[in-house]
Amino acid sequence: MRYWLMKSEPSVVGIDDVLAMPNQTVDWWGVRNYQARNFMRDQMSVGDKVFFYHSNCKEPGIAGLAEVAKKAYPDRTQFDPDSPYFDPKATPESPRWMNVDVKATQKTRLIGLDELRAHPELGNMRTLQRGNRLSITPVDPAEWNFIVNRLLK
Repeated sequence: MRYWLMKSEPSVVGIDDVLAMPNQTVDWWGVRNYQARNFMRDQMSVGDKVFFYHSNCKEPGIAGLAEVAKKAYPDRTQFDPDSPYFDPKATPESPRWMNVDVKATQKTRLIGLDELRAHPELGNMRTLQRGNRLSITPVDPAEWNFIVNRLLK
């Protein structure tokens, strides 16, 4: 099992939105970074644990817990010419962009960046590194356990 932090803008799809969806599950569409795509395509498995992170908002931070509910498959938005995520080079026979389904399991109190940075145990957390802009990052098991067992208790 692996652990991940996945960023979503709450103005587009937030933790409350996913909890209100059928099966509390959303397809994680719109990722247009090759490294983040490769994480979904090559490394994520059903059952992997996810920190649901609100980004590009007044208070960014971990807003909930989730899990990968379906392995990677082609992102539908790459084929839609009306979508801002349309990719004219992508075809159904040769898709360029993938997504996984993510099932929200719990809304948590917001754990903001300042709080995450305040703990030396999280000093190497990838999403906290200067210059990191990836929307999906792996989380070390020790970091996962620290956040779940210390910050969310």
